[in-house]
Amino acid sequence: MGNWVVNHGLSTFIVVWMGINIFLFVYFFLLYDSSDRFLYTRHLLGSALSWARAPAAVLNFNCMLILLPVCRNLLSLIRGSFMCCGRSLRKQLDKNLTFHKLVAYMIALMTAVHTIAHLLNVEWLNNSRHGVYDELSTTLSELGDEQNTSYLNPIRSTTTTPTMFVFTSIAGLTGVVITLALVLIVTSSMEVIRRNYFEVFWYTHHLFIVFFAGLVFHGAGRIVRGQVTTDPPHNTSYCKDIPDEWGQDPSCPIPQFAGGFPQTWMFVIGPMVIYLFERLLRFIRYIQKVTYRKIVIRPSKVLELQLVKNGFKMEVGQYIFINCPAISPLEWHPFTLTSAPEEDFFSVHIRSAGDWTQNEKKSCILLQTGNDLMGVDGPFGTASEDVFDYEVSMLVGAGIGVTPFASILKSVWYKFKDSNPKLRTRKIYFYWLCRETHSFEWFADLLQGLEKEMEERGMGNFLTYKLYLTGWDQSHAAHVMVHFDEDTDVITGLKQKTHYGRPNWDKEFEEVRKDNPTSVVGTFLCGPEALAKTLEKKCVKYSNVDPRKTKFYFNKENF
Repeated sequence: MGNWVVNHGLSTFIVVWMGINIFLFVYFFLLYDSSDRFLYTRHLLGSALSWARAPAAVLNFNCMLILLPVCRNLLSLIRGSFMCCGRSLRKQLDKNLTFHKLVAYMIALMTAVHTIAHLLNVEWLNNSRHGVYDELSTTLSELGDEQNTSYLNPIRSTTTTPTMFVFTSIAGLTGVVITLALVLIVTSSMEVIRRNYFEVFWYTHHLFIVFFAGLVFHGAGRIVRGQVTTDPPHNTSYCKDIPDEWGQDPSCPIPQFAGGFPQTWMFVIGPMVIYLFERLLRFIRYIQKVTYRKIVIRPSKVLELQLVKNGFKMEVGQYIFINCPAISPLEWHPFTLTSAPEEDFFSVHIRSAGDWTQNEKKSCILLQTGNDLMGVDGPFGTASEDVFDYEVSMLVGAGIGVTPFASILKSVWYKFKDSNPKLRTRKIYFYWLCRETHSFEWFADLLQGLEKEMEERGMGNFLTYKLYLTGWDQSHAAHVMVHFDEDTDVITGLKQKTHYGRPNWDKEFEEVRKDNPTSVVGTFLCGPEALAKTLEKKCVKYSNVDPRKTKFYFNKENF
């Protein structure tokens, strides 16, 4: 069960977050549903008062959290501070986008409940103002029309319609703006839009500025009002039945009401300041000069950029965000670093898979090197940083998803070359799945160098790699059959022959467990979600209950 929890991310943090949400909802629901201060307010609004205020408390809490998971520099700082702590804690930081989505779902759900409840409230307030209900409701709604009395019903005129109130009050107008911004943000974040129309996702997501601006002022209208203490006190349990005697009976002075002090800004101001510093740091990095060291256009629709930037320091498996002003001054896209920390430059491999990447390729072809054509933000930490914390590592890349492992394997090569005594890892299993033969060509040179280095040092068993070609035609199959007996692979030129089809993961995990009976194995993936689900299940299935035996821990790249 412990291994299932680690691999599936049911962290204590998520449990605590959900517990706080439940507590806030229940606490404020009961508060507004039973407090004597809101007895008269409940008489006008009924249970819709509690259904409006309880989600508002949950919204305050989650709006405080929503920006923090996307503060990449903050997460990298925390991750670096926790390097001395357990891997389970660091793994949770790698789920920042998952948590960001969970918080967003909670905000969307609570906004829907809050909005529906307040729409009902406005209708009932309007009816009370027009005397549709009982005498007490009418009397409460008319309070504030005379001197020395405060009002309870925020609809102050019988000529005001619900629609007019929504679009003329601070709470109503900001509520409409907030809701529209949230609807656009949520709908444009759907997987199909984010994958196929990234620009739509990118630009509409920046409506969060409008969302937070409206949020700060939303409570300023103070339309939800409660009774305040008077001298002499107003005895609600007695006076509610005799509203026509208010102000005449000494026990029933005219009740006074006031709206609660706006609190939302207190929840969000801290995260907003942190995010502001985050964007300021990104801007500073953006204006720092980045120069091209080398540009390689490969036949496999992959663009290799080797870049140089003063003060740039990285670790294996990290990623950067790249902005090309010639394409779009506002768009930033994440790319995993394929260079090693030991090199004097940093590199990325970009596959042409959309408008931005295709335009980036054209820009690099047309424009000369040495110009300030690109902004770079980062590097930022990922799960792959922990690869050398495991005695045994399984690296699984699919297509261009091999990029973080290029950095890792290069670093391994340098560590062996320099006889680095700090290298804890004693075995690496590397799996690469590709659809096209051309995809192998840019990575084969690195593997050939590693093969040679391992053999010269008598450590040929340190690296076990298997390349899988998942797509081929009849002519290719015939070509392979002709050269089957050669010492090197016909596709890659490596001694290890290419496999055709997909791996039998049960067989692979069983083999790793058999060869490493007492090891903790880190399984790292950069690839599609379907493959991630498969590997997660295998990590749980082949982990031994006995803590002295083999355990698999799953790690996935998230951007």
